[in-house]
Amino acid sequence: MTEIVAVLDYGMGNLHSAAKALEKVADGQKIVVTSDPQVVATADRVVFPGVGAIRDCMRELASRGFDQAVREAASRGTPLLGICVGMQALMSHSEENGGIECLGVFPGNVVHFGERHSEFGDRLKVPHMGWNQVRQCQPHPMWAGIPDFSRFYFVHSYHVSGVPENQQAGTCEYGLEFPAAVCRGNVFAVQFHPEKSAPHGLTLLENFLRWAP
Repeated sequence: MTEIVAVLDYGMGNLHSAAKALEKVADGQKIVVTSDPQVVATADRVVFPGVGAIRDCMRELASRGFDQAVREAASRGTPLLGICVGMQALMSHSEENGGIECLGVFPGNVVHFGERHSEFGDRLKVPHMGWNQVRQCQPHPMWAGIPDFSRFYFVHSYHVSGVPENQQAGTCEYGLEFPAAVCRGNVFAVQFHPEKSAPHGLTLLENFLRWAP
C-alpha cells in the first residue's frame, strides 16, 4: 500500500517548494498537499511548513482544524516534520505579535533576536538570512549522511529558546547559540529550510521519508 505524506496547506508559506523537494527524494511515497485535516489524520507522515507571522499561522491553523490535527499526529506517533515557522508553532508560546499561544508540543518559547553582534563587534542583521552551520547535538536518524556543521539556509527574525537540552537535535550560532533543530519521539523540527538547503537539505528530507521512530 502506498504511503501517504501529507504536507499541510493552511495558506501560509513554502509548502509547494517543500512538496517538490519531497517528491524529488520520495521512494514510492505519495506526496499530498492538503487543506483537509482528515487527510492529515490518516496520513503515514506529516510535514508542517510555514513562513510569515506566527499570529497568522496560528489563526489559519485553528480556522482549518489543523491545530488539533497536528497535536494528534504528534501524540499518536505519526512521523512529523516541522519547518521554520512550523517549528516555532510547535512551541508553547511566541512573543511575536504581542504574545501568541502555540501548539505546546515542545516546552519552548519563541523570542526575537534583538540587537546582536558578531565576535568581531559588528552588528548582526535581523532577520538572520542565509547559510549557516548547524552543530548536531545528538545522534539522530534524521542526520544520517549529513556531516556535522553542515550549512543550511535560514530566514527568520525569531528563534526558539528554553527547549530542554535532551530535545535539542542541533544548534546554530548567530550572535548567540539557539536551537536549529528539535526532536522528541516521532517529532523532528528545524528552523532552517531543508528544501532550500541543497544536497544536505534533500538528504534530511529523504531521511524523514525513511525514518521509523
